[in-house]
Amino acid sequence: MENLTVHDSAHGLRDLFESGLKDIYHAEKALGKTLTKMIKNASNTELVEAIRNHLAENKKHLIRLEEIFKSTGIRPTTHKCKAMSGIVKETNELLKTTDIGTVRDAGIISSEQKMKHYEIATYGTLCAFANTLGEKNAAGLLKKTLNEDKKADKVLSRIAMNTINRKAYYANAITTAFL
Repeated sequence: MENLTVHDSAHGLRDLFESGLKDIYHAEKALGKTLTKMIKNASNTELVEAIRNHLAENKKHLIRLEEIFKSTGIRPTTHKCKAMSGIVKETNELLKTTDIGTVRDAGIISSEQKMKHYEIATYGTLCAFANTLGEKNAAGLLKKTLNEDKKADKVLSRIAMNTINRKAYYANAITTAFL
């Protein structure tokens, strides 16, 4: 099923694996563009640095996916990832509707964690599929990406809990007190 589309049905695990790879390939491409927007809109230097690191990792993830396509004989094309497209749309709306500062930073973390959680779920599933299919090289590369996404999620949680969420809460409390 070389050209599996949304309208085709998957007939086996290999089809699901191929479809999932094409889906996450699209998601990673969309994520790169959105991370760049997030960097431009974040105000906390630690958050900006974390997002820059994630953008660099995103480029590695794309290279790994291309290597997986090559090693598995799957043509490197994309399926529109509706999940990531929805999160990207939500993120763009957040960036338009929040003032630059701590509250926007908290929203950026929330958006990026939604993206990371989608990636974690997808890479975990694809890694399991690859192992079952005997695609050991692909499984290893997918596991490496999965671990990087888990680490990135932990960094975002730490930044949120140590600094940004508290500041965003107090910014709102101070604004409300003066109304």
